Amino acid sequence: MSEFVDYLSLCQQRINAYLGTQLNTPQPRLERLYSAMRYSVVNGGKRVRPLLAYASCEALGGQAEQADPAAAAVELIHAYSLIHDDLPAMDDDDLRRGQPTCHRAFDEATAILAGDGLQALAFELLAGATHWQSATRLQMVQLLGRAAGPQGMVGGQAIDLGAVGEQLDLATLESMHRHKTGALIRAAVQLGALASE
Repeated sequence: MSEFVDYLSLCQQRINAYLGTQLNTPQPRLERLYSAMRYSVVNGGKRVRPLLAYASCEALGGQAEQADPAAAAVELIHAYSLIHDDLPAMDDDDLRRGQPTCHRAFDEATAILAGDGLQALAFELLAGATHWQSATRLQMVQLLGRAAGPQGMVGGQAIDLGAVGEQLDLATLESMHRHKTGALIRAAVQLGALASE
């Protein structure tokens, strides 16, 4: 158990450092946007998805640094989904991980843009990682797009929103979780495997 805790801690440190380098404000006029993006990404979290990306990469003989962009991309998609999930039009949450949600700490418009920015940055990291072959990058972008989109996480969220006030049967509940949560977890493992090339 202690080996797992040590490995988790190592992965958390690695991904936090990498994400920190990706969320620097490129110009003063964007400081509020990047502050909201950083707030939502570095404000806690277990980093399970990056851990899975690193572990699958290393299990196939790759080095952890090969998986940095993939691990970051899946975590950025996860963070963006939480920002949007907390919005008044969705779950209308005031707290996330014991802190005010992004739209409470900033404002609703900034939160929407921060989520949008994180989503776009995730795909930028995959597409721009030139240490992978072009075909690998293309496969990763497609895989993450499917996992994050209507066939995955967004589809699961739509099922969840469509079921407000209803009692879901087990099959529908399983489908919702398979899409809403499972798709990104599966993608983390697959992205890490692809990162190992």
